[in-house]
Amino acid sequence: MSKTDTTKTGRERLAEERARQARGERNRKIGIILAVVVALALVAGGGFALVQSQSGDDTKPTDSLAGSKVINSPVKGVRQWTDLSRDHTNAEQKYLMNPPVGGAHHPAWSTCGIYDKEIPNNHTVHSLEHGAVWITTNDKVSAGDIATLKKVASQDYMIMSKVPSQSSPIVLSAWGLQLRVDKASDPRIQQFVKAYLQGPQTPEPGAACSGAYDPATGKTGGQM
Repeated sequence: MSKTDTTKTGRERLAEERARQARGERNRKIGIILAVVVALALVAGGGFALVQSQSGDDTKPTDSLAGSKVINSPVKGVRQWTDLSRDHTNAEQKYLMNPPVGGAHHPAWSTCGIYDKEIPNNHTVHSLEHGAVWITTNDKVSAGDIATLKKVASQDYMIMSKVPSQSSPIVLSAWGLQLRVDKASDPRIQQFVKAYLQGPQTPEPGAACSGAYDPATGKTGGQM
């Protein structure tokens, strides 16, 4: 082997060694960066979990509570939704909350009254727009509580019906407002009715609550 070949081989070996060292240093820096990123993610995740654990159900919305906030005056624990559509449409609507408290609805409002069955949401939302309060129950409510609620609902601008799919046993709804309770003895039921039956939240106070759609027969009248 010539002197030139020996020198060239040494240079190649030196270049290879330097390249290997550079790769090692680069990999070390990447490892440090990744470790820092993972650590920050763990800290952030732990903080988020802590906030969630301290916040409770009021700040952890479910599908039916999304977009709402809790207001505690004049009735404690009432949920409020704002900027609800008041459009009229004959199309069936998929509401965010169950039962609904507002949104686009049928031109024919439900006749106020007491019904021992489910009634159409899109008609009844229109009644809420007119200032009605809607009491709904699921299948967990006792016969005694049903009787008590019917007494509450036996006044003008009140509707009572079944909603088996609702998560709470008893729900009171007005336009943009909702209260969920477990028992008919809860004093907030009367408070809610007093505050929101034809209350300040009503978009069309004094508008009719009869003569349009009759949930008992499924027929539509002419007062629209």
